[in-house]
Parts: sequence; C-alpha cells; structure tokens
Amino acid sequence: MVAAACSTTAAPSTSPPVVTVPVPTTPTQAPTTTRPTTTTTAPPVTTTTISPFARPAWLGTQPLPLRADGFGEVQPTPPELVDRRLETIDRLPPPPGDEFESTLGPIPDDVLARSSWEEGCPTAVDDLSYVTVSHMGFDGVFHTGELIVDAAFDEAIVEVFRKLHAAGFPIEYLAVTPSAAIDAPPTGDWNNSASFVCRPATQSTSWSQHAYGRAIDINPFHNPYLKGDLVIPELASAYTERGDLRPGMIVDGDVVTEAFAEAGWSWGGNWNSLKDWMHFSRSGR
Repeated sequence: MVAAACSTTAAPSTSPPVVTVPVPTTPTQAPTTTRPTTTTTAPPVTTTTISPFARPAWLGTQPLPLRADGFGEVQPTPPELVDRRLETIDRLPPPPGDEFESTLGPIPDDVLARSSWEEGCPTAVDDLSYVTVSHMGFDGVFHTGELIVDAAFDEAIVEVFRKLHAAGFPIEYLAVTPSAAIDAPPTGDWNNSASFVCRPATQSTSWSQHAYGRAIDINPFHNPYLKGDLVIPELASAYTERGDLRPGMIVDGDVVTEAFAEAGWSWGGNWNSLKDWMHFSRSGR
C-alpha cells in the first residue's frame, strides 16, 4: 500500500504597514539684542521775579558834571524815575505790625557818630532828640525811619508822622544824614527824607534850619527845589511839573501840609522867589 503523501500549505504572512508621522520642527530664531533705554529729563525751569519796586543798579553811582555854581548839571529825568516808586532799604528793624510805632529821646552815641554833627555846629547835642517813627513805603509795607530834630519839637514831629502813617502817605527813605553825604559828588538821584544836617542853607553862607533840627525834607526827589534853572536833586525835573500828581508828591492842602501846619511848621512850596516843595520848617525859612 502506498502511503499517501501529505503536503502542508503555510498561510501567507502579513506585516503591518509602516506609517511615517511627520515631526513638527521649531524654527530657529536669531538672538535678539535689547538696547538700553535712555530717559532724558529736562532741567527745571527757574523763574526770576523782578520786583516792580526794585532800585536801579546805577542809582547813586553816576556823578554828574558840575556847573559853575558847584551844583550838578541838571539833566532829564531817567524813564525809571519819572514815576518813582522804589522799595525802602531798611536800616532799622521794621515795625511788628501795621500800628504806628515811635520812640524819642537822647541821641545814642552810635547814631551821633554816623550823623553830620560835629564841633562847630550851631546847636548842642543835648538840644537835639533822636526820633524813630514807622511809615508807609512805596512798596506797600511799613518801615521804621529815623531823624534827629530839635528836642523842643520832637513830640510834635511824632504827631506829624502819626498822621502820615494813618493816611498811608509813602516815604521812600527816612534816615539820619551822614557827613559824607554833604560833600559827596552830586548824582542827582537821591531821595533821603531827613531833618538835622549840619550845613549852610542852599545858595547861602548862613546856617540852614536843618543845622538846628528845625526843618524836615520829605521825599526830595518827588518834591524838588527849584530856583531859575537849578533843580535839586538834579535829575528830578519831571517832578517840577506839579500838575502831574504822582504818589509821594506834596501839594497844598494835602495830609502832609496840613499835618505840619497843625504842628506850627510852614511849607517851602508856598514861597514866591523859589519853590522848595520838599521843605518844612518851624521858622518859615
């Protein structure tokens, strides 16, 4: 018997398909360079406020050519001084408030030393009195002024300035006049209100009433001396026009003339041969 031959057929082998999955890629970026930030700050703005009452820098520094009579040459008033309203330079401490303040008594040694009194003056030191009073300035605040007067009239003079204080009449500067001011070269722009000055009368060899402490000048620049072509102070010609009334000027019947009249003092603005609008005196001279 022939044995039958047996054949075995293998099933075909099936491999799973290969799947290719794309891998996302990250693009490479160039390195970034960051520049530092610079902040520029503008400098602060500085504002300088100039006071409307500021004194011109040239004031008192420019001597005038001399005339044949020894006075300074009369020249036109500088524009800054046509309506003169300058601040007061304080020599003494200002008053503590707006109330009138005053003192009177013998002249302290330090005050006498800076005054024009010297041996040969026509009045003795003991016959003079040192007076301080508060007064309004052109800058709108009160200041303390000083003057030397005949001791017989010191209380009356205090009352005069009390009335000027109450009225708010402005005075630029009220101070004791030193000897150096008498013979100083004329600048024509001074404005010191004062009483005692040991000097002769203007255009005279006789003693002035100032040499006795019996005369007071108020705001000389606003109220100048006028005789012919002579004006003192020499730059104050604008103030010889008395119809153009400006602060600090004295006119007949105002608080200044009335206050001095009540004290028994007369005004040089009423003189006929000349005008001395700044000047008040006990004797009328």
